[in-house]
This record gives sequence, structure tokens and C-alpha cells, in this order.
Amino acid sequence: MRPELAVGAIAVRGDEILMIRRGHGPAAGEWAVPGGRVEQGELLAEAVLREFREETGLDAVCGPFVGWVERLGHDHHFVIMDFEVIVMSNDDPVAGSDAAEAVWVDLNRLSELTLVEGLEAFLAEHGYIETIV
Repeated sequence: MRPELAVGAIAVRGDEILMIRRGHGPAAGEWAVPGGRVEQGELLAEAVLREFREETGLDAVCGPFVGWVERLGHDHHFVIMDFEVIVMSNDDPVAGSDAAEAVWVDLNRLSELTLVEGLEAFLAEHGYIETIV
């Protein structure tokens, strides 16, 4: 199995982060930042904004690169490039595409969600949260 390139979008508004609950695929039912696979011929920033809009219904501007992670499973190998995004409206997110839910979550309440593997550590490593205990 060859690795697939994917992107993630980190949207923070005050003390909240925009999260989606995965509707299917790896980690279905778990919470993650919006994101998905990069399409053939698509720039990373284009993929970030497309996936963000598909999963939240919101428009954004792609900001700086935050970091990358690898996710390996028996049926997948993703290299995920995460970027900050700036949301362009105060509208509520609406889940679409691969997302079962899309909501703003207080950063201090992330411990109440079942997060995808490694997300807590990634957010802590990059200064978005303190490590959840």
C-alpha cells in the first residue's frame, strides 16, 4: 500500500476549535479537524480549503503550515499536512461530505470527545492546548 497525501485544517476562534465527527472510513465516529485527501493536480492550500468547505460548509483562507503526521492502519497509510485556516464568517458550521457533525468546541472541553489517534498530542505539541490528562 502506498502512502496517500492528505491535509487538515485547524480553525481556532477565541477559545474554540472547529471539529468534525468522522462519518465513515478510518476512525468513523471519532472527532478530528476537518480534512481529507489531496486530489491529483491540486495544490495543498486548495485541498485544505476544499475539504474544509465540504466538511463544514464554511469558507476560509489558508494560513501557515502547522505540522505533519502519519497515520498507519491495516487498510490505510496517510501523510497528513496540517494548516491553520481563518474562517471567513460567523455562520454555524454544517456537516457535509465525510462529516457526521461539525461544531465549535471549547479547547478546554476536548477531553470530553473521543479524538482521532494522535490529535491531542499534535494540538499540544503545537501549542493549541495543554496536554489532556
